[in-house]
Amino acid sequence: MSHPEFLPIQWKSTHLSLLDQRALPGKKEFLEIHTVEDTIVAIREMAIRGAPAIAITGVFGLTLGAKSKSGKTNSEEVDTLIKQVFESRPTAVNLSFALKEAKKRIEGKTDWESIQKIWESFALEMMVEDLKANQTLGENGVSLFPKDQSEFHIITHCNTGALATAGHGTALGVIRSLRDHGKKVVVYADETRPFLQGSRLTAFELMEDGIECYIISDGMSGWLMNHKKIDAVLVGCDRVAANGDTANKIGTYNLAIVAQEHNVPFYVCGTKDSFDLNLKTGDEIPIEMRKESEVTQFDFLKTSEGKYLLPEGKTAPIGARALNPSFDITKAKFIKNFITEFGCFVPGEISSRLKKV
Repeated sequence: MSHPEFLPIQWKSTHLSLLDQRALPGKKEFLEIHTVEDTIVAIREMAIRGAPAIAITGVFGLTLGAKSKSGKTNSEEVDTLIKQVFESRPTAVNLSFALKEAKKRIEGKTDWESIQKIWESFALEMMVEDLKANQTLGENGVSLFPKDQSEFHIITHCNTGALATAGHGTALGVIRSLRDHGKKVVVYADETRPFLQGSRLTAFELMEDGIECYIISDGMSGWLMNHKKIDAVLVGCDRVAANGDTANKIGTYNLAIVAQEHNVPFYVCGTKDSFDLNLKTGDEIPIEMRKESEVTQFDFLKTSEGKYLLPEGKTAPIGARALNPSFDITKAKFIKNFITEFGCFVPGEISSRLKKV
């Protein structure tokens, strides 16, 4: 997934080009983003998703916001712009960290032209650093798997690959690194209801890479662990509290419980910006609630002529209510190891490891 046509974020010096992940796997379509407002819509509507990719896109959004202005600025205008971008997806801490750093880097600057150049340079730097971190994370993850074993069967949840990052990926990055070490990897990808990032995006990436993959519904993991030898569960993360409690795509918590019951190691993969030591436990992590319609209808259930296969694409009775939390919290006790670019460690070591980074 290193070809330009698959890179989800492409900066064109005057505007941003985003691979519209809502259209995958049906077609590869790019959105040409020229304003901060369009950037916010793209993040909120999940044209771009994945905590690292959201953070990078957010800073490019700031760049476009600064580009649209001229002359002198003041702290109130800057704060308003940053707040607008932050509110697009509040759960993923990567975005919050990136926006705080973006503000720090323009301290003392009072003109929009200088601010734009600083933010553009920062966003490009983030892309380079994220790719490098993911590749290192992948190599570190390989160390947790037996060297003398030639084949591994792994369950993953949501999408944690090149489409969610600047390239290579986190949990999928470990899988790619195992493949690069000559191992055969068979992946079971949770479909990840209700937005189907697993079936639409993870399976797409793995098929492009020639890695054997089977899509399973989110409720099949127990059956799978009962009937097949599963070597590990690999997931990503959107925010990790100081005690190791982890926010990730809804369904991760269920998978962690099933993995513990079947003695399957549960690994959480993330770069340093996914760890938030300001939060003591997962109870303090905000959970984004999304549209009910994502649960009650499939907008993509259409024929080639554009007709719905089900009435108005609905999969529930008209008027039915739904809950749609986008994330859940997996308690630290279910996590065997964190896999990061600065090593692999147990939840209790988070604070001491981060202090050394």
